[in-house]
Amino acid sequence: MMNAHRWADILRVDEGFRLADVDPGSTPGYEHGKSHGARDLEKGLASLNTLQERLFAESRAGIAKDAVLLVLQAMDSAGKGGIVRHVVGGVDPQGVALAAFKAPTAEEREHDFLWRIEKRLPEPGFIGVFDRSHYEDVLIGRVRALADPSEIERRYDAINAFEAQVAASGVRIIKVMLHISPDEQKARLRERLERPDKHWKYNPGDVDERLLWPQYMEAYQTVFDRTSTDEAPWHVIPANSKWYARLAVQELLLAALEDIDPQWPVAEFDVEAEKKRLEAS
Repeated sequence: MMNAHRWADILRVDEGFRLADVDPGSTPGYEHGKSHGARDLEKGLASLNTLQERLFAESRAGIAKDAVLLVLQAMDSAGKGGIVRHVVGGVDPQGVALAAFKAPTAEEREHDFLWRIEKRLPEPGFIGVFDRSHYEDVLIGRVRALADPSEIERRYDAINAFEAQVAASGVRIIKVMLHISPDEQKARLRERLERPDKHWKYNPGDVDERLLWPQYMEAYQTVFDRTSTDEAPWHVIPANSKWYARLAVQELLLAALEDIDPQWPVAEFDVEAEKKRLEAS
């Protein structure tokens, strides 16, 4: 098992990156299979729990300066929900702030596209999760022509400036694109149709979006070219294997938390005196 920072290096989008070169069925940097991956996921969860609890404890003590923001982007059925349940869901929910961004409301459309995003940023001591994000405004916005090309172009620079400011405030930004193949998506959508307990997950509009797959891949490539920065780099995770995607995201979270290195707050009371008071009570 390689260390968490090695995962971050392998999956990071750097200059010259081409999404078309990434095999959605691959498992970069990991030589083992599903059963071994499940064990490593469980092992890593213990470390993730400890680090997240320390971070949250700092927030309760009023000394937290840092936060983590996990941005999840993907085509439909790529596994964002599984990441939320099986990775983020394994830590104390009190210290997690989840935001699932849907189509903007009438009020939100009256403001700049980043207005609603800024309101949901995690406070110090928290792990924030964006299930879809401001990147919808340069993905769907571009593919579906929901804004003028000049406005889409403006948004790339606005995102970079916004994320630089957020990172400077102490938020470690982890941007993840879960990359699946069209065939894998078709299989997952078919399963949703074949299982009554999955019908609630199925959206007929997903098939319409599938027809625009090449346009979406091109839009994602532009996003990576324009917004993978030192302050907020993108990571592309092959996601045909759900177990690998979950393990990879967990390792990215571990790398961020290890960099923060949160510590248990020191007691502001006399511990020995309190022990005596407790025994005497």
